[in-house]
Amino acid sequence: MTLASYGTSLDLRALDPRERHPLVFNTFRALGARESVEFISDHDPRPLKEAFQAALPGGFSWDPLQGGPDVWRVRVTKLAAGHGDGRCCGSCGGA
Repeated sequence: MTLASYGTSLDLRALDPRERHPLVFNTFRALGARESVEFISDHDPRPLKEAFQAALPGGFSWDPLQGGPDVWRVRVTKLAAGHGDGRCCGSCGGA
């Protein structure tokens, strides 16, 4: 089990906005199945969630932890690889 399994966090607030999404997606790609990362931001991460939904439909879970007004925190978990078509049917819990 890697450190990410225990909930690594990544504070995005000090980064240039143009650097945030690439770093988030690279960090997410490095996770194993069922591992998660917490992202900390200074603005609503709704556009980031929409980018995840467009790029990785069904491949992640999104759990808001704090909703502003100064700090937003969200835990994103990589879901296990699905069956045949790359999506989980939901009956086995993604195993």
